[in-house]
Amino acid sequence: MVSAPFSGAIFMAAIRRSKPRNYSSSLQKPNSIKPIPNPVYNFLPETHNPNNLVSLVCSSLKQKDHRHLFWDGLRERGLFSRFTSHELSRILLRCQSDSSALLAFFNWVRFDLGLKPNAHNYCIIIHILVWTKKFKQAMKILLELVELDGYENDSDAFECLLLCSNDCNWDPIVFDMLIKAYLRKGMINESFLVFSKTVKLGFVPSIFTTNCLLNGLSKTDSAGKCWEIYQEMLRIELHPNSCTFNILTYILCKEGDVDKVNGFLERMDEEGFDPDIVTYNMLIDGYCKKRRLKDAVYLFNIMCTRGVVPDLITYTTLINGLCKGSSVREAHRLFTSMVHRGLKPDAVSYNTLIYGYCKEGMMQEARSMLFDMIRSGVCPDKFTCWLLIKGYQNINRMISAMNLVVELTRFGVKVSPDIYCYLILALCKENRPFAAKSLFDQMSQNGYVPSEQVYHELIDSLSRGKFVKEALELKMEMVSKDLKPNFSAYKAIIGGLCESSRSMEALLVMQEMVESGLPLDVEICRSLVNGLCKDKKILEAESLLSFSAKEFQVFDVECYNALIRILSEEGDPSQVMKFQDKMVKLGYVPNSLTCKHVIDGMWKAMGAQRRELMVE
Repeated sequence: MVSAPFSGAIFMAAIRRSKPRNYSSSLQKPNSIKPIPNPVYNFLPETHNPNNLVSLVCSSLKQKDHRHLFWDGLRERGLFSRFTSHELSRILLRCQSDSSALLAFFNWVRFDLGLKPNAHNYCIIIHILVWTKKFKQAMKILLELVELDGYENDSDAFECLLLCSNDCNWDPIVFDMLIKAYLRKGMINESFLVFSKTVKLGFVPSIFTTNCLLNGLSKTDSAGKCWEIYQEMLRIELHPNSCTFNILTYILCKEGDVDKVNGFLERMDEEGFDPDIVTYNMLIDGYCKKRRLKDAVYLFNIMCTRGVVPDLITYTTLINGLCKGSSVREAHRLFTSMVHRGLKPDAVSYNTLIYGYCKEGMMQEARSMLFDMIRSGVCPDKFTCWLLIKGYQNINRMISAMNLVVELTRFGVKVSPDIYCYLILALCKENRPFAAKSLFDQMSQNGYVPSEQVYHELIDSLSRGKFVKEALELKMEMVSKDLKPNFSAYKAIIGGLCESSRSMEALLVMQEMVESGLPLDVEICRSLVNGLCKDKKILEAESLLSFSAKEFQVFDVECYNALIRILSEEGDPSQVMKFQDKMVKLGYVPNSLTCKHVIDGMWKAMGAQRRELMVE
């Protein structure tokens, strides 16, 4: 509640002496816009006279039944045709004693009549609802006013509420509620301004509202404003409570200035407050983040001595600090002590200790903690699996990581697809294609769909290991699932087939690749030409050179020389020269090695002719 240490009469006099600002039309006083009455209306019956609308509505508000029907009837007779926010303010002010009826009419005007109330209308109904202790309904309307304040640059909810306090019953607690309304809307700076204006007027916000404001500011890196509020609290004798001190302690720890905390704690003692579990947890966390583990452990012992019982957060925070400080054995002793005191560790507690062991490369101990976790009924989560896999990877034991995943699935632990994919890719990089394929099959059996990257990397790894059959099966599986193999996958398969003396199959795979819209590059061309030459498929190799030149402008002299060399070895100079002329026309440029192969071929042919003459 807001209390007023100063005289209400003095406050009201200050308001009357103050000069109102030049607000927008939405904030003007009701008497600033008055419709001109039409004297002709006086000849109409009372219930048909628009000049009597305010009186008619006020009379209807006293009736509990059929009010909406009466208002609808007035609207059908055209009495609301010239209804403005001015008349709405008059009705609200004349019937302040029945806030429920007023709220019903206010909502009817908004939703049925379609008139948008101005800020002055909002403020009057809010004051009336707060005065009659209908705080829930008042807060709902207040939140709408705050949104109106946000959209109208020259409107000010605080000033408007202040102006309207001259016209109707009101309670200063409305400023408390305005602070909380801004906080609910995430408008932290606006709530701070309302706090400052409220205090300046001589009113004291409640400690609950002040704590809410401090908490909101602490989350927006506004530490300076928090200390401004604290100084104001001391000035106006608003006594902090334990929640206040905990928020301010949190701010000090967040700023990383743990030394200032000691002075602040002394001030807490002077105020008669003893640190509670929340305070100690924040301080221990602050010391751990600063790597001041001795101070953290000392504070832990102090809190136990003072009778403050550590909770799960206390233990987990300190265990985490010890693990990061490479004191994992001491962290484990603290973990055991926690269990002996009757606290049940959760997944975070286990993960913290597992992290400590993995960080130190103590995978046997980490594995032991994992199975202790399972025995205790705490299900390992995704983070647990990641910790262990990374731990094994750091000591180059990826097969152990794979076996761990298999074991976890046997225990009924759900392993996420991200972990499967990560492990498969890591095994592929370590040239363990069959281990990766085994995990790939398990992943599929568990209902997960491997990503295209996993397919591609596994195809590449199998092809490099000369397991082309399995790579081709994976490619076919991809196609059956409407997944498109990428360039690297095709390249790996073609290379593997050529190395296995299956160049004609490689040529078919190349054709499939080109038909899928992928280009032919120099490396694939070299693999195919070398494979075809190795298998004595000269015509196919020659056709490939022509195709690569015409379709993809690939003029690789290495491929050209490989074919020249094979033709030269056959000892038919005419075929060599014919092939060379054809390639030159396509755009191939011979080099010194080309000439050497041609000369060697011609020399070989001349030697063969000489031997034939000698035989004759």
